Amino acid sequence: KDFNLSNEKDAQASSSDENLERGNWSNKADYLLSMVGYAVGLGNVWRFPYLTYQNGGGAFLIPYTLMLALAGLPLFFMECSLGQFASLGPVSIWRILPLFQGVGITMVIISTFVTIYYNVIIAYALYYLFASFQKVLPWSDCFSWADEFCSKTRLVSDCNATLGGEIIHANYSFITNNNLTCMNGTINYKPVQFPSEQYWNKVTLQRSSGLDETGNIVWYLALCLLLSWMIIGAALFKGIKSSGKVVYFTALFPYVILLILLVRGATLEGAWDGIEYYIGTQSNITKLMEAEVWKDAATQIFYSLSVAWGGLVALSSYNKFHNNCYSDAIIVCVTNCVTSIFAGFAIFSILGHMAFVSRRPVSEVVDSGFDLAFVAYPEALSELPVSPLWSFLFFFMLVLLGLDSQFASIETLTTTIHDIYPEVMKKLRVPITLGVCILLFFLGLICVTQAGIYWVNLIDHFCAGWGILIAAVLEITGVIYIYGGNRFIEDIEMMIGKKSRLFWLWWRMCWFFITPVLLMAILVWSLVTFSTPTYGSVLYPTWGTIVGWCMIVFCVIWIPVIAIVKIAKAEGNLCQRIVSCCRPAANWGPYLECHRGERYSHVVDPKKEKEHEIPTVSGFVY
Repeated sequence: KDFNLSNEKDAQASSSDENLERGNWSNKADYLLSMVGYAVGLGNVWRFPYLTYQNGGGAFLIPYTLMLALAGLPLFFMECSLGQFASLGPVSIWRILPLFQGVGITMVIISTFVTIYYNVIIAYALYYLFASFQKVLPWSDCFSWADEFCSKTRLVSDCNATLGGEIIHANYSFITNNNLTCMNGTINYKPVQFPSEQYWNKVTLQRSSGLDETGNIVWYLALCLLLSWMIIGAALFKGIKSSGKVVYFTALFPYVILLILLVRGATLEGAWDGIEYYIGTQSNITKLMEAEVWKDAATQIFYSLSVAWGGLVALSSYNKFHNNCYSDAIIVCVTNCVTSIFAGFAIFSILGHMAFVSRRPVSEVVDSGFDLAFVAYPEALSELPVSPLWSFLFFFMLVLLGLDSQFASIETLTTTIHDIYPEVMKKLRVPITLGVCILLFFLGLICVTQAGIYWVNLIDHFCAGWGILIAAVLEITGVIYIYGGNRFIEDIEMMIGKKSRLFWLWWRMCWFFITPVLLMAILVWSLVTFSTPTYGSVLYPTWGTIVGWCMIVFCVIWIPVIAIVKIAKAEGNLCQRIVSCCRPAANWGPYLECHRGERYSHVVDPKKEKEHEIPTVSGFVY
């Protein structure tokens, strides 16, 4: 009876869909929360606050806001419009420009690589979440797993002092035994590691000496990774119909936790010192003269909004045709940036308290990335009363932030499969979704070995960098300069209604000039400043760097390969072939006939289209 009732509800939901073949979001809130969950991720918590502190405090918000308006928002709006207009995923959307279909394949492959290691980070957070269910946090002190370098306080090694009218240099035990006092500025400290740092390396990761020493699979991390994939599989078993409901919790509850952490942090001694380091009572405006600051702002906006990963196109493809994608883009982008700023106050207030308790400058406890999330912040939380509660809340927040980003990433892959084999996907959505999750779990096992953190860092260093920038540059070049920016604007107006020339002035300026130039500048800067990957002080072997290059080549090689195949399959001389591949495919346009109007009355109905191109190259068709 319950099963029949469930099927009836599904049938009712499907009957309200505009696109019965692909389905639509149940309501707009499902879509907006899914987009917010996708855009707001771990980087908002562990990267943005650090960049703000490093690049002039509150002054950093100036380039950050400008880069949002000039680079982030234009690309975000473009991708949302593309997906919604054609109701297609990131590969099939290139019916708009067949020559560039490899760009969509590149986006999907990079998303796959990133999905593999991103779930490993969620596994780390799950492990710490479960470790928080103890009366005393296991990283709060130097327990049995620690070595002689573990200490909660800095230990003085030696210093200068005055003895008999002369300045001497002696070890600290001599100084204390003779009741002498160290001279200011001459104190040297012993090299020590805090308990949270040793716990992270020795217990959580069981970290080996380098990429050469793979070691064993860390079984409890493997179980956490499996649990993470099980949660994702369960949330996506009905596609957007099920994930659209889960995000009501995974996208909203992190804000509740951030607010709790902010209120708690603001009441602690030393909190203001941390906030001062974050935004600064006197922001360093002179930092704005440094090119590195602007590059950091552009890069953070670019990656934070998840443009050019394929996910925005995939999620927007399930919108109804006349949805106002313009207002959606504004709402999601502003929410993402406000979240980053808000998270900074919550993080730095507690780091300020940690500096106060340990009698260190705030600069010595502030870090970015893994060290902030799994070393510095856990260390700070362990100093609070009822520390297991605050630890649980923090890592629960990290898990939720990671999961809803993963929902969209997996939906990108399943949407791509659906566009290739719609009939198969319609019948076998659940087993295919579970199959994708199982496959990615096994591919991720290398990242939970004792050398796993080196693999996570390697994939992040290569795949999440240039490949995305290359895809973004080609995406905006193809749509605006080859397909035609004015033509694209007319497509958008079919969805959101006619707008004035003044309305489009800003978007034309960004799409035609400002955004492409900024993206090229970031790409060139990234190539010029390239450095071989390292993890802390550990250098990667030559073969590791080669593997990294092979990964990025594998991601982008499809761009020229697919272009060559398309040209080879076209008719006419070389020039005619290239020109024909730069024209939209016969089946490009709104998915449903009722939305095509006169402009797309010639479109071949996708449901009747049986053309399957390049099946022997990669399996991707449009």
